[in-house]
Amino acid sequence: MNKTIRTEIFTRLRDADPHPTTELNFSSPFELLIAVLLSAQATDKGVNKATAKLFPVANTPQAMLDLGLEGVMEYTRTIGLYQTKSRHIIQTCRLLLDKHGGQVPQTREELEALPGVGRKTANVVLNTAFGVPVMAVDTHIFRVANRTKIAPGKNVREVEDKLMRVVPKEFLLNAHHWLILHGRYTCKAQKPLCQSCIINDLCEYGAKTTFQAA
Repeated sequence: MNKTIRTEIFTRLRDADPHPTTELNFSSPFELLIAVLLSAQATDKGVNKATAKLFPVANTPQAMLDLGLEGVMEYTRTIGLYQTKSRHIIQTCRLLLDKHGGQVPQTREELEALPGVGRKTANVVLNTAFGVPVMAVDTHIFRVANRTKIAPGKNVREVEDKLMRVVPKEFLLNAHHWLILHGRYTCKAQKPLCQSCIINDLCEYGAKTTFQAA
């Protein structure tokens, strides 16, 4: 796939959704960090349901620590792996207070040093909370990048690195949101809605579906 086609793909995605963002609900970098920590192997809808009750009670590191592990788990128990995630939240809040003055750090290295925070989570926070043009490759982006041939790769890091190289700079800040949303609602894993896809004629997927979108 060449630069001209990639530019047209992202132009269409931008025209369809000029201001994309995460579907996780948050009102501060700290709330976003907690929501992303909870979102691993969970739906955004499920996380939002839990944080809608949690954040009014505890939306700062100190308030979360005051709630305690058992208290946090009362709000997160509807989410998969909630016990481990809740422990990570408590440990992270302690580190935020001890090392970062209660603020969410703005470098990948410092974010990845927090319990439960991997490269993808760090990239989501950097991009969404702080406006850093990075690529948080999840299963949706990995699938879309490979299926369309925008940036094929054998693993998520390879896809991330390739996207950072080939996505035109004007689209880089929002590219990860466009690709996630496209993978979530159109370029689905089992039944991609190719017939209603706005980049159908540019995509190099060899097994495009012809059924009507529901």
